[in-house]
Amino acid sequence: MPVKKQQKTVINPYGTTIIEDYERLYKEFGIQPFKPLLSQIPNPSKYMRRNIIFGHRDFDRILHAIKARETFAVMSGIKPTGEFHLGTLMTAQEVIYFQKQGAMAFYCIADIEAYEDNNISFEKSRQFAISNVADLLALGFDPKKGCIYRQSKEIRVKDLAILFGRGATLATMKAIYGERHIGLYLAALIQAGDILMPQLQDFDGPKPTVVPVGVDQDPHLRFTRDLARRFRGKHNFIAPSSTYHKMMRGLDGSPKMSKRNPMSYFTLGEKPENVKMKISKAFTGGRATVEEQRKLGGVPEICPINEICAYQFVENDAAIVEAYQDCKAGKLLCGEHKAQTIEHVLNFLQNHQEKRKGFLNKATEIIESGN
Repeated sequence: MPVKKQQKTVINPYGTTIIEDYERLYKEFGIQPFKPLLSQIPNPSKYMRRNIIFGHRDFDRILHAIKARETFAVMSGIKPTGEFHLGTLMTAQEVIYFQKQGAMAFYCIADIEAYEDNNISFEKSRQFAISNVADLLALGFDPKKGCIYRQSKEIRVKDLAILFGRGATLATMKAIYGERHIGLYLAALIQAGDILMPQLQDFDGPKPTVVPVGVDQDPHLRFTRDLARRFRGKHNFIAPSSTYHKMMRGLDGSPKMSKRNPMSYFTLGEKPENVKMKISKAFTGGRATVEEQRKLGGVPEICPINEICAYQFVENDAAIVEAYQDCKAGKLLCGEHKAQTIEHVLNFLQNHQEKRKGFLNKATEIIESGN
């Protein structure tokens, strides 16, 4: 029997990310496992409890700040290339979680990166940004305890990028990101500015800062941590911490949701009938026949229906475990699970879309103010 060739792990924020085994990331990239810290966290999020957040860099600093009620920050954001989808929902909820634990929260609208990476005009990204911020506010982000801004309007971020340009060679950029046009290297320097801006004196100086992201963004964190060390003498930066969540499968069964295939994902603003149709037609871990599934059980490990429930739409941990076990035992069939999931998702979307309408004016105000 031929031995399956092990695929090389690839992490690329500007291209394809390939991960067959998340545990290999600990050895290959120096990411630390998150699970050993779980018992020490006073109020872990569902992503932490369910091993969706699987790794970190220097989260111990953040844990200490939470437990000691010391100042810390959370920083992440969105590239405004379209409506909120399940991946951006996860990051937003992580930012809001840390804000509720006492963090000063920073949320970046990465419009420069959208221009350089996706050729989205600044006017188009401004429109997306208003929609994205309305989603963020509807999810519970408190603008009174945080900072929402556009990269193109934040001079402090651009000043940091100019400073950091002296700490990066072309060889370094190629080694981290591959050969790209200069605009993407510029976007990476600006993103380093985003990550370290919470530590400027305008925001009360250096502090532990956590950046919750998908693991495909780790190259940005490694680059920024190196820059923080290089420029520590000038700004006394603390190397940023990070948490990494797993990538969500596409509804079509692909390893990652992709905007290139509308059937692989849905947005928070999508019509209920479209969402219902996409979930109904989604790939599952089911067997070829009902009889075979009753006998052998399903394979929830490869099922996007199981994932979207666990990642987003079922709050009760016990219900997630029960569905998983019933699927493995052949008690829960794919049609039943899809029907349950559709109900959960549509209830969430109905509530969210109604809340979102009430925040559009505030979102417009935030974006138009340049903050």
